[in-house]
Amino acid sequence: MTSTDNAANAAKPAAKDPWELPDVSGLVVGVLGGTGDQGRGLAYRLARAGQKVIIGSRAAERAEAAAGELGFGVEGADNAECARRSDIVIVAVPWDGHAKTLTSLREELVGKLVVDCVNPLGFDKQGAYALEPEEGSAAQQAAALLPDSRVTAAFHHLSAVLLQDASVEEIDTDVMVLGEVRADTDLVQALAARIPGMRGVFAGRLRNAHQVESLVANLISVNRRYKAHAGLRVTDV
Repeated sequence: MTSTDNAANAAKPAAKDPWELPDVSGLVVGVLGGTGDQGRGLAYRLARAGQKVIIGSRAAERAEAAAGELGFGVEGADNAECARRSDIVIVAVPWDGHAKTLTSLREELVGKLVVDCVNPLGFDKQGAYALEPEEGSAAQQAAALLPDSRVTAAFHHLSAVLLQDASVEEIDTDVMVLGEVRADTDLVQALAARIPGMRGVFAGRLRNAHQVESLVANLISVNRRYKAHAGLRVTDV
């Protein structure tokens, strides 16, 4: 190796540790659809971990009532107010209201870090099955509808039952995190890690969100067969 090579190697910055994540403890997290099972469970777990949480609903009164039941300083507001007051906004609305909700909040979500956890699913006599949105996934639909927001995807595979069960101290699962900008996915990974037992794992760009969202149909089948609340663990990382 020449002296020039040594100098070039010395100037090259060290690779960033993928587990070196930012401090998100001071950020306000809003949960759109926070009165539904998934949103309510996420709000409860994050608030219980010390995060400031606001849950949103189409009706402020409904959100305020749900927030009062959750405790831990959770506040309730209508969706627009929730979006305006939050640094990170988790989208946990039903799939059939996904596009309409995000379109109506486009202005309030400008510049916000948006975390989409919506799973487009259908159900028939054979069970759950994945739907494929025109954009490719719910997360890609969110990115298309919110061009001035920083859209990521995460929290798809969590059991709402476990999230809301106060007797469960830790949620033993990994959270697949997808997005276009590492700084944004790092923030979401760090947010997931606030919940005891949980870990955020980077899983690619938004174009890979469809298979992450659709895997929930498989987990529903697992849960029905084994009477379980199955999650995921990624090995060797």
